[in-house]
Amino acid sequence: MDKYRLRDNFDEIVNRVERARLKISEYHIVKIVAVSKYVSSKEVRELYDLGQRAFGENRVQDLKQKMEETDDLPLEWHFIGRLQKNKINHLIDLDPFLMQSLDSLELALEIDKRLEAKGKKLNCLLQINSAKEETKAGVLPELAYDEYLKIIENTKHINLKGVMTIGAHTEDEELIKKSFETTYKIFENLKPHGAKICSMGMSNDFELAIACGSNMVRIGSLFFK
Repeated sequence: MDKYRLRDNFDEIVNRVERARLKISEYHIVKIVAVSKYVSSKEVRELYDLGQRAFGENRVQDLKQKMEETDDLPLEWHFIGRLQKNKINHLIDLDPFLMQSLDSLELALEIDKRLEAKGKKLNCLLQINSAKEETKAGVLPELAYDEYLKIIENTKHINLKGVMTIGAHTEDEELIKKSFETTYKIFENLKPHGAKICSMGMSNDFELAIACGSNMVRIGSLFFK
């Protein structure tokens, strides 16, 4: 990809995030995670040169490859995809900064067992299926608060840092907004239990997500259009 175009895209995204967060408060900080699943390590390096530090991948093998190819750079890697049980050990060995897609207590218990065996810890977000869509992973919103506390109580090696959701898959902005508001309300209730991150919003809806309180957005296609 042309690096001048990448710079323009980067500047545009940063400016849009900046405008959206300032509408809430000058103190509202939003972290941008660049989703690099459609591009090579070359683009990751170019984005790094522009100032981007956090990157996300949804497949463990792609995460491994990109981490190895950029291991000379101080990058912050996020795992944002659905994790199959046979890939748990591989993910733990990669030691990502954050796993955003912890989608059940059952998975948490399995990961915790493997973490214990390896003497490691893992930072995670609980994924909430706030729009209740069958195609999406995640805990249903009415169960999310209790599930979050159960994970805290029943695991010793998982550090829960907050919540993540994917906005409703629809053109109806009201429905998307409702899915974000639902998650943000759960996040607010979990703050006394250590929740710090509310990861909501992707390329097509991140401004709306920030308006609803998101402090982390996952942007892919907009960087590389």
